Amino acid sequence: MSTYKLYYFNARGQAEVSRLIFATAGQKYDDIRYQYNEWPLYASEMPLGEVPVLEYNGTKLPESRAIARFLAKQFRLAGRDNFEQAKVDAVVDTIKDLTTNYIQARWEDDEIKREEVTRKFLHEQLPEHLRNLEVLVKEYSNGGLFFIGNQLTWADLLFYNTGENILELDRNCLNNYPWLKQNRAEVARQPRIAEYLRRRPITSF
Repeated sequence: MSTYKLYYFNARGQAEVSRLIFATAGQKYDDIRYQYNEWPLYASEMPLGEVPVLEYNGTKLPESRAIARFLAKQFRLAGRDNFEQAKVDAVVDTIKDLTTNYIQARWEDDEIKREEVTRKFLHEQLPEHLRNLEVLVKEYSNGGLFFIGNQLTWADLLFYNTGENILELDRNCLNNYPWLKQNRAEVARQPRIAEYLRRRPITSF
């Protein structure tokens, strides 16, 4: 029987999409969460000295998207064939571009510069990324509520988690994108996801 251990901080961050995949699949795993002040004691145990890390049957795998992609394939959330998997990856990579800009805005140390970067993100970069996602929806969703082929994939789970982050910056930022808003609602309605969201630890990000 396969065993899974997921190592990360006590935060949603880069591990949350993998937790959502586990929840969707109904797969048991060890959710190992480090406090930030204790992390230096464990960093040397990880292949690249960083987390998230997935330990699968005793072997550790780093890099958040590699972990999520592996788990999605394990639990049939990556697309039904090679081309559907490529479509999922196209959505995932578009979300990655959004996340890169979000991180710049969210974690800028200088307060004055952070205001400027956040304004640019919310008013210029984010609308462009959301429009790009809507283009892919029209191409790939088959008129359904999920990004690819009217079936739940890890692209939907990734956007759900990314949406949480951007909504913390501006709770109205999805109001002009009804399909994207409805997609997040549909993900949250999935019974196993709803149960996971109800019981997961409350964290600041």
